[in-house]
Amino acid sequence: MQFIKSDTHFDFIGKRRIAFALSLTMILVSIGSLILHGGPRYGIDFAGGTLVQIKMSRPTALNAIKTGLASIDMGKASVQSFGSKTDNEFLVRTDKSETTDKEFTQKIIKALKASTGSDVQIERVEMVGPQVGKDLQQKALMALFFSLLFITIYISGRFEFKWLLSGVVAGALMGVVYFLSLFNVGTAILILCAVIASLIIFWFLELKYAMGAILALIHDVTIVIGFFSIFNKEFTLPIIAALLTIIGYSLNDTIIVFDRIRENISKQRKAGLPDIINNSINQTLSRTILTSTTTLFVVVTLFFFGGGIIHDFAFALIVGVGVGTYSSIFVASPILLAWQGRTKKKLNA
Repeated sequence: MQFIKSDTHFDFIGKRRIAFALSLTMILVSIGSLILHGGPRYGIDFAGGTLVQIKMSRPTALNAIKTGLASIDMGKASVQSFGSKTDNEFLVRTDKSETTDKEFTQKIIKALKASTGSDVQIERVEMVGPQVGKDLQQKALMALFFSLLFITIYISGRFEFKWLLSGVVAGALMGVVYFLSLFNVGTAILILCAVIASLIIFWFLELKYAMGAILALIHDVTIVIGFFSIFNKEFTLPIIAALLTIIGYSLNDTIIVFDRIRENISKQRKAGLPDIINNSINQTLSRTILTSTTTLFVVVTLFFFGGGIIHDFAFALIVGVGVGTYSSIFVASPILLAWQGRTKKKLNA
């Protein structure tokens, strides 16, 4: 099925400066929101604490629930509605790691029934200790970083036949990250420095396809995290799974375009690189739109009908699929043009 004809001639490369400005704006807004909120809003998976999902027998005000929780010393507790309003369900989060036994749940039921006058049903209780939360946070960051490094090896090997070179670089970076982590260097700072160092190395070693793909993935992940910060959504383990899924989806889209660019470079030797990239994007545009649209149908359905548990996961995928499709066209491919300018400077030197 061909949604858009392969002989279309949309000038994507001609609009790259507008696209770069849009991307830069989204990234700056995302970073600004993270700074304003003091980083992502970590869920109990990463921050530690206790989560209780409760169901009331009738509509109940949040303040009445908070009053009941205050009477049993639940620490710094937050309450928010969960699911649709007619479900009368609420999520209670506290920074205290409570013992999640039967006595604990009965204490909550008794306190809430006294403050609300409504029957209470405990749907679930989750508890994560602060040290466990910190360990999970570090492992999640490491998972994202290592996934990017392995992607580098694959891209460099497939498109530039530099398997050994990219493997040595990735191995060295992993070794340095592991070594510095032994000295209790902050994981977030460590990964940020490692990513910046990776991009500098890719530039000097002329791993242009790998750099284009990695920058596009960093672009996607940053904007998705920024959306979570802007909408004040919790960052939990399922969201890490969503980010890894987005990385895989965006990378697959980028590889399709890169593959066509590589084919056209050998076929259209007399054409300039901007024309080749434009032609390649236009030739794969139908597949890109069809794949993105069908994927969005699924995740939008999950978002509206999948229930509260999967709501944030689906939200991350909706943003990620949209941004990933955009970055494959307007971020990853135009970056290849930077090397054309660099090569001309070398020849003129």
